[in-house]
Amino acid sequence: MKLNIRQFSTLDENFERELQKTLSRGAEFDPEIDQTVREIIDQVISEGDAAVVKLTAKFDQFDVDSAADLEIPADELAAAAERLEPSVLDAIRVAHRRIRDFHERQKEPSWIYADEYGTRLGQQINPIPRVGIYVPGGMAAYPSSVLMTAGPAKVAGVGQVIMTVPAPKGKIKDSVLAAAHVASVDRVLKIGGAQAVAALAFGTQTIPRVDKIVGPGNAWVSAAKRQVFGYVGIDLVAGPSEVVVVCDQTSNAQWAAMDLFAQSEHDYAAQSILLSTSLDKLNEIRQAIETMLPNMERKEVIAHALAHQGALIYSPNRDDLAALIDRLAPEHLELMLKNPMRLAKRVRNAGAIFVGSHSAEVLGDYCAGPNHVLPTSGSARFGSPLGVYDFIKRTSIIACSVEGSKKLAKTASVLAHEEGLTAHRRSAEFRAGWKAPIKEILPNWSIRQFVN
Repeated sequence: MKLNIRQFSTLDENFERELQKTLSRGAEFDPEIDQTVREIIDQVISEGDAAVVKLTAKFDQFDVDSAADLEIPADELAAAAERLEPSVLDAIRVAHRRIRDFHERQKEPSWIYADEYGTRLGQQINPIPRVGIYVPGGMAAYPSSVLMTAGPAKVAGVGQVIMTVPAPKGKIKDSVLAAAHVASVDRVLKIGGAQAVAALAFGTQTIPRVDKIVGPGNAWVSAAKRQVFGYVGIDLVAGPSEVVVVCDQTSNAQWAAMDLFAQSEHDYAAQSILLSTSLDKLNEIRQAIETMLPNMERKEVIAHALAHQGALIYSPNRDDLAALIDRLAPEHLELMLKNPMRLAKRVRNAGAIFVGSHSAEVLGDYCAGPNHVLPTSGSARFGSPLGVYDFIKRTSIIACSVEGSKKLAKTASVLAHEEGLTAHRRSAEFRAGWKAPIKEILPNWSIRQFVN
């Protein structure tokens, strides 16, 4: 099967132009979607449960008498686990255990220390009280997304985890419900789309308002998360999934081709990029793509994604790879190289790095342990994987001794005076026992002389 996939080299004169074409995946924000989402959010705010019921009937063809009927009782979650094929339930349990084990190591302790004046300073760690997790649904089922979002939330000690998941025509796969049971999700609601995000963010008569919303979704879900941010916390705004696979002459061409397929089958907008230090290997991988693609069940989706967002890039200078990868800042990075760790240590911008040919990205999707909710669309330049740290709050502790208060008051008074904030200055001076204005205390003072 001949595939029209972009191929170019870092040595080409038009390399920058071709790279920009590859990275230009269309507008991140669709004004029409944003407007529709704004209307949905407003409707949920004004009508509450009634809006959720109407919107669920409209978008999921699922009619209920009240919003309370959208909640799935805990015994139904347990029953779904019992109905599940034992091998599937066992896989869910293994994945859940590995995800929890990994995230346990991210927990932060509270701490406090005393300075030279006896003032105690520290940081107190508290879990977020209530979190909403959005699990994608519709055309596919993602029990792994349940585990990846609920797992670290529970490890962090979140008081209540509320899960929303679309239920087209009222149906949700048992594997998703079983995952919620295994992960000890507190409440599960059959709601999807922007209306689910709005209900979690603002609350309704039966759905409590949460403090933070996490989890991936489609363009409407992403738009809703952007619009409710500030009223509620969010993890990130997820874009289409992406992978960069790096190969050399030692790489297995079929493995590399299949890993590109695995990412591309997610979505028509998914992006799969191959970087190869060997032109012969690049051409071998291209041949493997064309040979294997006709046999893939989702070949239309894969072919579209590769043709429109994919690229095969020949990069002969291995020393340049780290800089190129950091420019791409991929969600997933596979290093199918002879000495992969050497390059892994130099990469700064990637959501997750899969080191060596046996570290398939798909293992990270399901059960390796690290989170599969990752920064996309270049946001790995500043973003991180979902983790326990997304479900905690850090509160600073300041407990001044008498001597410490007087010492710090001198510095604070000088800086408050410099900023022209009189009440700030007076507040500090009171702690130092001063009554007169600062200029009367030390006429013609200098900052260094005063602070010392």
